[in-house]
Amino acid sequence: MVDLKNMTIDELEKFFVDIGETKYRAKQVFQWIYRGVTNFEEMTDLKIELRKKLNSIAYISSLKIAQKLVSDADETAKYLFLLDDENIVEGVAIKYSYGNTSCISTQVGCNMKCSFCASGIGGKVRNLKASEMVDEVLIMDNDYGKISNIVLMGSGEPFDNYEEVMKFIKIVNNPFGMGVGIRHITISTCGIVPKIYDFANEGLGVNLSISLHAPTDDLRTQLMPINKVYPIKDLIKACKYYIDKTHRRVTFEYSLIKDVNDNYEMSVKLSKLLRGLLCHVNLIPINYVDEIGYKKADNEKIIAFKNTLEKNGITCTVRRELGSDINAACGQLRRKYLAGRVK
Repeated sequence: MVDLKNMTIDELEKFFVDIGETKYRAKQVFQWIYRGVTNFEEMTDLKIELRKKLNSIAYISSLKIAQKLVSDADETAKYLFLLDDENIVEGVAIKYSYGNTSCISTQVGCNMKCSFCASGIGGKVRNLKASEMVDEVLIMDNDYGKISNIVLMGSGEPFDNYEEVMKFIKIVNNPFGMGVGIRHITISTCGIVPKIYDFANEGLGVNLSISLHAPTDDLRTQLMPINKVYPIKDLIKACKYYIDKTHRRVTFEYSLIKDVNDNYEMSVKLSKLLRGLLCHVNLIPINYVDEIGYKKADNEKIIAFKNTLEKNGITCTVRRELGSDINAACGQLRRKYLAGRVK
């Protein structure tokens, strides 16, 4: 049985030609899927014979909501999605003045083992299929409200699941599907350098965000083991290539951790590292995770860090703290759910 939700429209066209139907059927079915239809019998503009044929050889996958929590503070919603194989992944829906944003997972778990992130505790179970990532967005779009922006910044490393992520982008961007604008999609990577070059060469125009979190190799390696393989010098070189190739700015994510990477010296070193790049820094007050113990930087330190960057010509913002009352940090709710602590 073939999952039609896991196909781009080009793949659907080939599928229909291969089963002796016209290409036009692909557009019809694609549109039905993104209206939320998973039953071929409801696709009333298809011939009865074709519906019977599809029932015998294909299906349209669909995730289920295992749990949903909504923040009393800011209406951020955290979802746990149940996959067909009983695995669990997380997604977050966030209200902004410019529209609703869906933050989705790309893997069950994660192999990157960043020391401040709950997603990596226990490692990667498996990659998500494009259809499963699509369903995260679809469910939030139907349940939370129209999704206008997508960030691949939940559990998992998107560039460790590169092919399925590229397929996902083509599906959600298609005007016959969800039609999410290409510049309303952001991929966040911890820095798999070869894939940054590949991504630049795709020519998609999707936003690129780099999880940096430290301006020196010693500290970044402590926080992010990937830095042993792809040190900062190589990462910045890849970012320069991306900027030159796409003429798009890069966003650097920097989680501010109390007494770890939040001092004046670090802000100066970060300013020097990024000087001259077409970039923006997103300063993130880190969420507390029980198993890790890191605490967010004091507000005074956050403001001082931001001021130093700006004085050195680096544009930056401080991310709003959202969903702190519903375990909105990556991996937190999933771990509690699996441990049986969330009722």
